[in-house]
Amino acid sequence: MSLTDYLIIALLALFLLYAVYDELIMDHLRGKTRLKVLLQRRNKLDSLIFIGLIAIVLWHNVSAQGPQVSTLLLMLLAFLAIYIFWVRRPKLLLKTQGLFFANVWIDYSRINSMNLSEDGVLVMQLEHRRLLIHVKELDDLERIYKTMVENQ
Repeated sequence: MSLTDYLIIALLALFLLYAVYDELIMDHLRGKTRLKVLLQRRNKLDSLIFIGLIAIVLWHNVSAQGPQVSTLLLMLLAFLAIYIFWVRRPKLLLKTQGLFFANVWIDYSRINSMNLSEDGVLVMQLEHRRLLIHVKELDDLERIYKTMVENQ
C-alpha cells in the first residue's frame, strides 16, 4: 500500500468518526434531548465538488489500471461522502443547559440575543459570533422558541 492509500484510510476513519458522533453520540451528550429540529442543507456545491474530485481520481486510477486497493478505498470514500453530504440531515439539538448547532455545544448563557429574519432564519447573537439557523420547516421556529423559553 502506498502513502496515498494510507491518507485515504485516514480520511475514511475521520469521516466514519464524524458520522458516528453525529448520529449516535451527540444525541446522548449533555443530558436528554428536549427538541430535535432538522435544518436545511448548506454547501451543496462544495459537496458536489468534493465528490466530483473523488470521481476524477477514481476514474484515473481505474483507467491507469492502478492498485485495486486504491480503487476500493476511493469507492468507499465516495459512498461515505455521499452519505455525509446528501443522506444525513443536519440538525439542531436543544438540551436543558444548551444546544448543539453544527455539532458544537453552545450554552444558553452565551446567547445575547435572538432575532428572526424576514426569510425565516433564526439569528442567535453570541459574544463574538452570529449563528444563522436555517430550519427546514417554519413551524419549527415556534417549537424552538417554546423550548428555549421553558429552559430559561
